[in-house]
Amino acid sequence: MSVIAGSPWAFIAAVVLIGSWLLTGPIFGFSDTWQLIANTVTTLVTTLMVFLIQNTQNRDAKAIHLKLDELIRAVPHARKEFMEAEEEDLDEIEREKGIVDEADPAPPAGRQKQHVQVKPERRRNGGHAMSGNGKAKGETR
Repeated sequence: MSVIAGSPWAFIAAVVLIGSWLLTGPIFGFSDTWQLIANTVTTLVTTLMVFLIQNTQNRDAKAIHLKLDELIRAVPHARKEFMEAEEEDLDEIEREKGIVDEADPAPPAGRQKQHVQVKPERRRNGGHAMSGNGKAKGETR
């Protein structure tokens, strides 16, 4: 149902319905009944769409959790205790995020570590381990 409601055809149908409602206004003299019908239909459709959107989001979240759980199971060194994180309260999730951030050996660029200072590893020849300034593997001087 959500695929149909989110399609371009549903949008076109809504525009046609609104257009026909506007065109019938002069025919019915823009009466109170004419406005009441429009307000009632709008309220009912809005209410149904709220439930449809929530159902779609719930299904999507469950599918994402399933995929993430499978990835956690497939990675040998992944911590399995995080598989049920969506069932925990926000304080527990934040505490676990802190644990993960502290243990992260290479955070994405731009994210500053607040808890742990990691000193860069140096190669014997003076180049930084990640810079490529040192001797390449297998290269002799």
